[in-house]
Amino acid sequence: MLTESSPLSAANPDVAAHVVCGVRALLLAAACTLLSGCGTLYLMQAASGQWQVLRQRVPIDTLLADPRTPPALRAHLQEARAARAFASRELGLPDNRSYRSYADIGRPYVVWNVVAAPEFSVSPKRWCFPVAGCVAYRGYFREQRARELAAALAVRGLDVAVDGVPAYSTLGRLADPVLSSMLRYGDDELAATIFHELAHQLLYVRDDSEFNEAFATTVEDAGVERWLKSQGASQRLQQFRERQAHAAAFVSLLAQSRARLALLYASGVARDEMRAGKAQILGALAADIRALEQREGESYPLYEEWLAEGLNNARLASVSTYSDCLPGFTRLLVRAGNDLARFYSAARELARQPRALRHARLCTEPPGQTG
Repeated sequence: MLTESSPLSAANPDVAAHVVCGVRALLLAAACTLLSGCGTLYLMQAASGQWQVLRQRVPIDTLLADPRTPPALRAHLQEARAARAFASRELGLPDNRSYRSYADIGRPYVVWNVVAAPEFSVSPKRWCFPVAGCVAYRGYFREQRARELAAALAVRGLDVAVDGVPAYSTLGRLADPVLSSMLRYGDDELAATIFHELAHQLLYVRDDSEFNEAFATTVEDAGVERWLKSQGASQRLQQFRERQAHAAAFVSLLAQSRARLALLYASGVARDEMRAGKAQILGALAADIRALEQREGESYPLYEEWLAEGLNNARLASVSTYSDCLPGFTRLLVRAGNDLARFYSAARELARQPRALRHARLCTEPPGQTG
């Protein structure tokens, strides 16, 4: 989960004072890590985009002390500051400079991620690089660049999906700010994003996006539950649980369709027949999503956007990166007695195991693939 927002005109003097080779090298390494690529042009856009974000940082305390800060922004930043303190004090997440500043980035998303998968495979294409390891997406600070890559991959016959993300983590290498893009979804989602991104700083396993995202999502969900309970916000807690139940139902639909596609792709039937079967499964999934919305009595803009663009292997793979290992981490937290310190210890122990072993314990078995 990534989150950002729009930029303030004031630059952070602390950053401006350190434009030296060491910081530039750190920016390059961090950008390579968060955007998973070290090709020269790719790295240049990543480092430039990261630098622009850092230039916009203003300490949250400074903004709260400034009488010119708009009331709505002030309210969001007060929530962010309280959630940030709660994250370290009650959730055991890193107590560092991240999320203690604010950056107005002037656009709805900070990064646009590209996910791709072969026409007859449910497994996403992975990009592997020295710093980041292998990840199931490629990120760009400019939407046009992401769309250009997606178009080039589509010409090669791959299924593609492009999504804007509101936040990301530099894994503690830099002091990540609260982004204006993180404020668009309400204060509960703002707290959730802070918890999620700090969880990445606590534990990150090279070459295992599914492990990393499910771990951070588990921490996020447990954190929001505790955060809302600490505030006595029973109505918001009930709404959060309802959203969680709806999301689980949606993810279940995608997982079932992905399993059906995996069986089809492994069947060995002729490509034309496989293509027709794929269209039938994805068409049924679209109908199931519509039916879910009808049962809920409301439509969801994100689902509508996906349906309008067309469901495909890449879209299903992008969701599975976050969801495949989630049930296993949920069980791990329960076995730890919902004690986060014990849960973190157990997760670190799993992180030391070979990928195949930890996935066997935590994750939905990866569907087979062909083509």
